[in-house]
Amino acid sequence: MLSLTPDHFFCRESLISGLLPQVGMEFSTIEEAWMFWVTFGGQKGFEVRKKYANKRKSDGKVRSCRYVCANEGHRVQDKRDHLTKCRRTETRTDCQVLIGLILDQEKGKYKVTDLILEHNHTHQLPQTSQLMVSRRKISEL
Repeated sequence: MLSLTPDHFFCRESLISGLLPQVGMEFSTIEEAWMFWVTFGGQKGFEVRKKYANKRKSDGKVRSCRYVCANEGHRVQDKRDHLTKCRRTETRTDCQVLIGLILDQEKGKYKVTDLILEHNHTHQLPQTSQLMVSRRKISEL
């Protein structure tokens, strides 16, 4: 079991360049897990997004969530398609890459339970990872 602290992601992003997500990995917070997934996706050359998060009604804490590749699934058919002159290209390829997290009630940590890492599309170059939507950093200024 690997437990990571937030310092690994915010101060030393290059530290996780060799880390691969594994079933059983633990994260202290859900934000830490998201930063790991964004960094991992940027290093491997794929966009990421959040698919869902189940929250407790009592305090709003996330109980489980799933992060996926941005190419997961298919876009919903638009009812106005016959009126559209310039249609957007289909970017989703039904990619199955995902990481599923569940809150361990006893430890209070998020544990990786589901993991698929095989893509069905080409990746971006690591040199252009800063252009990906999930990797863009906007300053407060």
